[in-house]
Amino acid sequence: MLFPTSLAGSYPQPEWLIDRAKLASRFPPRVRARELWRVDPEHLAEAQADATVMAIRDQEAAGLDIITDGEIRRESYSNHFATALEGVDIDNPGTALDRSGHPNPVPRVVGPISRPEPVGVDDLEFLRSHTNRLVKMTVPGPFTMSQQAQNDYYSDDESVAMAYAEACNAEIRDLFASGADVVQLDEPYMQARPEAARRFGLTALNRALDGVDGTTAVHICFGYAAIIHDKPSGYSFLSELADCSCDQISIETAQPNLDPGVLADLPDKTIILGVIDLSDATVETADQVAERARRALKVVGPERLVLAPDCGMKYLPRESARGKMRALAEAAALLRSEFGD
Repeated sequence: MLFPTSLAGSYPQPEWLIDRAKLASRFPPRVRARELWRVDPEHLAEAQADATVMAIRDQEAAGLDIITDGEIRRESYSNHFATALEGVDIDNPGTALDRSGHPNPVPRVVGPISRPEPVGVDDLEFLRSHTNRLVKMTVPGPFTMSQQAQNDYYSDDESVAMAYAEACNAEIRDLFASGADVVQLDEPYMQARPEAARRFGLTALNRALDGVDGTTAVHICFGYAAIIHDKPSGYSFLSELADCSCDQISIETAQPNLDPGVLADLPDKTIILGVIDLSDATVETADQVAERARRALKVVGPERLVLAPDCGMKYLPRESARGKMRALAEAAALLRSEFGD
């Protein structure tokens, strides 16, 4: 199939499950933020499961081809995994600057980082049991996690990133062994901190993907539109990913109006093209979305494009997210009719 469609990862959590106003009023949590959940702890897992089924059904109803669990059980894209590792103290957190330059409580690395057991396999198996479509799971990338931690153990930041890479590698292998069709590593801090990413980020990323048998993606973005309002029109770290061993690169193009010419630097990668603007709850038309994709088709062949939102949808109103997903699927149908699939 040409122009398969998918979320970047997250989907809006319902108001009855999480305090969405409180979620939107703060930076994404790096340590646990249990105060965000509206449901009592003894019923939380059941409520999260019910909301995950709703997210799956919304994606299917909209016509998406590759389904995620919407990251419904997560307080943020990264803390669900990062706080499940050994060697980090989340009860006595450290501090690190967020990509916007504000201090944020973060896991404090106090010993060897390791993954004692799979983190996302149960979530994957739940997703797999509720859809017969292709499924994608997301994992925070090692470089990004190293930037969202206070290192009180390793000799330097590169050593921290490589330790996180080992944990990611084990997780990715288990996800594919349990039935994932695509596993995506989220690495937004490569864009935010390109100098450090050039020094050791790509090495850590490739270690996380070493020996992995399955379709892998890397998502690199400018940050959630609900938090980062002014986005540059170009990436500070993108062409370097040509040397990444992943199969797919997920990027934003809708809100920042990215010049698609930069995709010429990634000739061997499938591009997960962000064509849904998340800075505006207004639902685009299928024609608008298709036109964003056509800009990239001047550089990238149709067989190398996956259509997606710019980033995670979690901050959007649910009705807006539903409409935008329908526009995404309808745009893909338009493009398939043009290109003969």
